Amino acid sequence: MADQQPMGNPAVVGLAGFGLTTIVLQFHNVGWMGIGPVLALAIAFGGGAQLIAGFQEFKVGNNFGYSAFVSYGAFWIALGIILLLNHFGIYKSSGTDVGWFLVAWTAYTAILWVGAMRIHGAMAITFTLLLIGFILLDLAHFGYPGLTKVAGYELMLCALSAWYMMAHVIFLQVFGKDILPVGKPWISGDAEKLKSVPVAAKAKS
Repeated sequence: MADQQPMGNPAVVGLAGFGLTTIVLQFHNVGWMGIGPVLALAIAFGGGAQLIAGFQEFKVGNNFGYSAFVSYGAFWIALGIILLLNHFGIYKSSGTDVGWFLVAWTAYTAILWVGAMRIHGAMAITFTLLLIGFILLDLAHFGYPGLTKVAGYELMLCALSAWYMMAHVIFLQVFGKDILPVGKPWISGDAEKLKSVPVAAKAKS
């Protein structure tokens, strides 16, 4: 039987979209820029491209990547819709409206955070930073607005951590060796089972 054509790793697109859209939103949250570019990225990159990456994760059997990329892609599109509704005065979401929206996403992120600790260290760090960032934003929307800027800087680190994982996968293939190690899982388990997770698996050279 002929060898199958190797497939690209969808995580390189999903992580790129997540990281870039997240870091640009934080540029807005700390006061460096307006909201316009965030809205565009939320629909096109963090939203659309991440959704596509998630559907590709489905094809390779990675439930973690499938859930994460599709869900956070939908998060960005939903956030973009909220911004558009506010801008055109169709429905103006209050601070607590957005707060409860973020609380729900915090709960979802907490579930993935547990799973991330079984993949590798870089994934665990990324989701730990993401969970902390969501908690800070929750508090910011329920009476502690100064925490928005704190969350902004903290989530920049989260975005850079996602890009680190993206670079790990790309460099592993193009250089043929592990240039950027991702570390051991925080929760140990069956190494053979972990190899089946495409986000964590080594790309073929």
